[in-house]
Amino acid sequence: MKLLRTIRLDPSDTFVFETAAEPGEWAVSGAFPFWGTDAGALQGKERTAFRAGFLGVNSLGRSTLVQIVDATPEDRHALVEALARRLVEAFGAPDMDAARVSAEDEVQFAESLAVQPANTLIAVHRTYEDGNVREAFRALRSRGDAKPSRAFSFLNVEGEDEEQPAERVDLAQLADRKRK
Repeated sequence: MKLLRTIRLDPSDTFVFETAAEPGEWAVSGAFPFWGTDAGALQGKERTAFRAGFLGVNSLGRSTLVQIVDATPEDRHALVEALARRLVEAFGAPDMDAARVSAEDEVQFAESLAVQPANTLIAVHRTYEDGNVREAFRALRSRGDAKPSRAFSFLNVEGEDEEQPAERVDLAQLADRKRK
């Protein structure tokens, strides 16, 4: 069985998310905290979390990437229990029984994303279209002949050809705002 763990390849998650997940946490997709929210109106770090963040279960922090890892049935059970506790404590689930049902669904979905070989990285891109949240996932794997990863290397990206909305960032404008 395989599950998802957060991974941090560089410090960028600590800048772009309000709370960054700690590397190595069990993770789930993490769209559920945005249910009932006008996702189109989100701004700043909250918008970034919606658009590109997996949820680290222990910290409730966000991670841009997760890694597929081998897991045991005991790991899976502990993940369901931990997520159920967080659903009660932080999200207002009425009790542990109801929370376990939701946690089980989230973990099943995470398992469905972990169908690639272990160590494959997964990225998410969420959009809000016609009142619905749409998630697109990409698997990033090193090439078979790849040398050990360096800070900057090229990976094959599955789903790259899918149409993604154009996004432009004006770095000069961001720098000017930060100076003010």
